Amino acid sequence: MSRKVVRSSKFRHVFGQGLKADQCYDDIRISQMTWDSNFCTVNPKFVAMIVDASGGGSFIVLPLSKTGRIDMSYPTVCGHTGPVLDIEFCPHNDNIIASGSEDCSVMIWEIPEGGLTSPLSEPVVKLEGHSKRVGILSWHPTAHNVLMTAGCDNVLILWNVARGQEMVRMDTVHTDLIYSACWNRDGSQILTACKDKTLRVLDPRKGTVITEKEKPHEGSRPVRALFVSDNKILSTGFSRMSERQVALWDPNRFGEPLTLQELDTSSGVLLPFFDPDTGIVFLCGKGDTSIRYFEITDEAPFVHYLSMYSGKESQKGMGYMPKRGLEVNKCEIARFYKLHDRKCEPVVMTVPRKSDLFQEDLYPNTIGPEPSVEADDWFDGKDGQPIMISLKDGIAAPTKSSEFKLNKTLLKSTTVCVGDQGNRGGVRKTVEIESLRNEVKQLREALEALTKTCHALRE
Repeated sequence: MSRKVVRSSKFRHVFGQGLKADQCYDDIRISQMTWDSNFCTVNPKFVAMIVDASGGGSFIVLPLSKTGRIDMSYPTVCGHTGPVLDIEFCPHNDNIIASGSEDCSVMIWEIPEGGLTSPLSEPVVKLEGHSKRVGILSWHPTAHNVLMTAGCDNVLILWNVARGQEMVRMDTVHTDLIYSACWNRDGSQILTACKDKTLRVLDPRKGTVITEKEKPHEGSRPVRALFVSDNKILSTGFSRMSERQVALWDPNRFGEPLTLQELDTSSGVLLPFFDPDTGIVFLCGKGDTSIRYFEITDEAPFVHYLSMYSGKESQKGMGYMPKRGLEVNKCEIARFYKLHDRKCEPVVMTVPRKSDLFQEDLYPNTIGPEPSVEADDWFDGKDGQPIMISLKDGIAAPTKSSEFKLNKTLLKSTTVCVGDQGNRGGVRKTVEIESLRNEVKQLREALEALTKTCHALRE
């Protein structure tokens, strides 16, 4: 009788855990809009959530440390005249956030250090180019101040935010509503999923289709797709019998999927989040109470089920913390911000390890907050690879902070914040201070060792 061999993986025992009530954000009126976006965005300084508002659209931005009950009178960002549909923090400046709304506009906001003290109604930049509501936003991963937006007018636009200008307009590529749009790792390609049941890989500067796949999933419900390792594509959708599916594709051989797995018969759209450092993809279903996670490898069946976190309440949206905001001394490999009806609950994914030392196999160098190319250079054809940083000692400070420039006016520069292990709000640290602290620590350890040697010699 043959014995079944269990696949070896250091992520087999990853487990999820919701934080205690005093570490959650309570009494927040999460938006009731029936739109399939994340409704939440987070970075090592702030968490932002779309909230219900009368007479317009607004979202709330909280410092990570401001947990507990949030007062009804807490100031919001309230410049839109219609409900806000999507928000996303800039990856190169933790104080800059973009919002898209039913009022057909996109607005760029600067959040002051420490959070809002009064309602914010004047954006830094207002981008107008869509004729219908704007439901998808995505910042370029490596180019500074490049933003992609997609609206219900089936148009995808690339903006130079620093100039406030529309640079590329793709209005003939998609024949129906765009369900999702994302960049690849270096921002040289865009992947879209459309209601016309087609996945498209686009050249962002030319606005042309590189390759496409019709009917990645047979069902008529929304499809989501994103790039994973080696430029492969992971898609989530529905079968003809309305069963939820996850599939992996090689865009060079788009004919058949590398794997296609059926999950369950729930009706909520699956929101995928991919961690390129570990190769883990997390699937969060809207209306579900659970988060499934899979490991993507080069071995068949390519997408390997790991486990599932189950909570008590269904999720209305989900925020995903960048790697530089995690607590590495606790072997935390992902942190989600799960939205309930009136609450935001952080959920931590951890690899169980006994040692408190830095685990280099769990934390390879990761994408840092520094851009590698400016917007003008990128639109001129220059690509930039992500600038990597080390998470050792929990430090992810850049060599210089990315300043947000607008029409030759230099706004107040910001320091990128990194999650501090003792304080979830994070503290701003410079590399110089940290290096001095490390030197002092090493001197103390050497002094203690010398003292012990002296005591031993006396005895």
